[in-house]
Amino acid sequence: MSAGMQSALLLVAAACIVGVEGFPNGQVAVACSSMMPNHGQVASSSPSPYTVTVDKTTFSPGDKIKVTLSSSTTFKGFLIQARDSKQLSGNPVGTFTLLSSTQSQLLNCGSTQGSAVSQTSSARLNQIQVTWNAPKTAPSTVQFLATVVQSYSVFWVKVPSQVVSLTGGSPQAPTPVPGMTITTASMLPAPFSAAGCGSTTSCLRDPVGCDPQSDPQCFYLSFASIGQAVQFQLSGPAQGYMSFALSLDQWMGNDDVYLCVQNGNLVDISAAYATGRTYPEPASMAVLSNTAWRLSNGVIQCSFLRNISIPADQTRFNLNESYYIFIANGRADLGAIYQHDRQPLVSNGLKSITGSPENLSGSRSSLLVKFHGALMLIAWLTTVTTGIIVARFFKAEWPSSTLFGQKVWFQMHRGLMMLTVLLSCIGFILPFIYRKGWSEDAGAHPYLGCIVMGLAILQPVGATCRPHPTAPRRFIFNWLHFGGGITTQILAVATIFLGVQQQALLLPTASANGVLAGVVCWAALTGLVLELHRRGLIKFGKESSMYEGRLSPESKGNLFKKLVLIGFLAGNLAFIVTLLYLISRV
Repeated sequence: MSAGMQSALLLVAAACIVGVEGFPNGQVAVACSSMMPNHGQVASSSPSPYTVTVDKTTFSPGDKIKVTLSSSTTFKGFLIQARDSKQLSGNPVGTFTLLSSTQSQLLNCGSTQGSAVSQTSSARLNQIQVTWNAPKTAPSTVQFLATVVQSYSVFWVKVPSQVVSLTGGSPQAPTPVPGMTITTASMLPAPFSAAGCGSTTSCLRDPVGCDPQSDPQCFYLSFASIGQAVQFQLSGPAQGYMSFALSLDQWMGNDDVYLCVQNGNLVDISAAYATGRTYPEPASMAVLSNTAWRLSNGVIQCSFLRNISIPADQTRFNLNESYYIFIANGRADLGAIYQHDRQPLVSNGLKSITGSPENLSGSRSSLLVKFHGALMLIAWLTTVTTGIIVARFFKAEWPSSTLFGQKVWFQMHRGLMMLTVLLSCIGFILPFIYRKGWSEDAGAHPYLGCIVMGLAILQPVGATCRPHPTAPRRFIFNWLHFGGGITTQILAVATIFLGVQQQALLLPTASANGVLAGVVCWAALTGLVLELHRRGLIKFGKESSMYEGRLSPESKGNLFKKLVLIGFLAGNLAFIVTLLYLISRV
């Protein structure tokens, strides 16, 4: 290897090392709200080896509290904030003073200077101490939260301290929207009921028609006007949070978001705004009232009132307008939410939030994506398989019959293959229309799809250049054409298996994979039976007197092949219809 090439590789390696360091200098203001490191990794779910302790359990405005983050296990990065213990997803409160400027630095989270502390380098530490300065107007209880980075891929988010209380204080009242009465969150006495859906409230549900009162797997959102406000009720099975958003289109981004986040045995209810596919930004003021919640058997339920119009907060949509509605759920850890694991449920049309009550319909998959899946299933599990069977086992059929000047088997084979290419081309375009470009989050599926599409187009193009059947090198074309077709079909089936697990078309894993395996095995069994029959290992009618004297051996063989083909098409149709049904239910 030349010295120049070695130098280039060293530069690339150095660039990669720098790229995965994250923010070793502690400039992590971008993580102020979520306290999540931008490492592209999931926070550790194991118990944290780190503890956050305080030297006081009560405070008065202007007091100073020493906060210590420590452990026998070293850490290389940290972020410390103080928050209202009743609203841990809210903004930081108070400010900090450094005790060691070589190990820690102040950050400005939000509009408050020095409201958070982070590391100055990636040097290993066992302990860090800072001083928190209580503000003049403080919540009644405060809790310190720390995100601790042990390594690039191992970190804990929002490790809590014990709660410290304001001496003789009362809960700090949030800044209310004019005309709104703020009340403390209460417990819901019973599960929500869908009895009023369509008559007194508008409802969006998944599955359609489910009732959260009796079905713990029911995702449910209802809303109804009450004077100058709207009451929302949200329910669903979730490991950490339920949320819904109002959007001007069917894409995430620039949305009015509402979150119900489990935090221990409590539920934090808050409003936020999402800019693109980013962590929601908390509302700048209190916009919700009459909040209530319930936790039971993994189901999160919450309700609240929101004024129809909030001119003071430009991120809050006017509820007199029409919007698409999203319902999403996912994991949360100590109030910090993670990206939803499933595609959100999206209403099929725009809905005026203050309009007349109705039962809304929605889907977790776009109609374009559903058609993409349906067309690819038909093309690569039905038409192409039938075309291969016809070409391989039915050449002897209709020996003297032609169709448009060509043998019948050849026209059937060519027609089915051209139909496969046509369906594939249409199906191939639909995801690009839906995504408005390339998808970065679909794994290997789109790459394999492009390869399959390219090979599928090459097959008929290559067939136009085939030599005459009597040409001495015709056998080379035959093997290339056959091998290319089988390779393309195998890659297509693999792509379909990956496709049914995409978020945009997330079919039930066990059911979808089972049916897909069934249709593939059915085709393989059909091919095996016909191949054994072609080699004389399976004979039809030999021991039966039913056809004795009526059919020649050749006719018996042709009848057998036709019966097998009919059986294949019937079974294939049953499998494909089942898959199309699963797609329609997403």
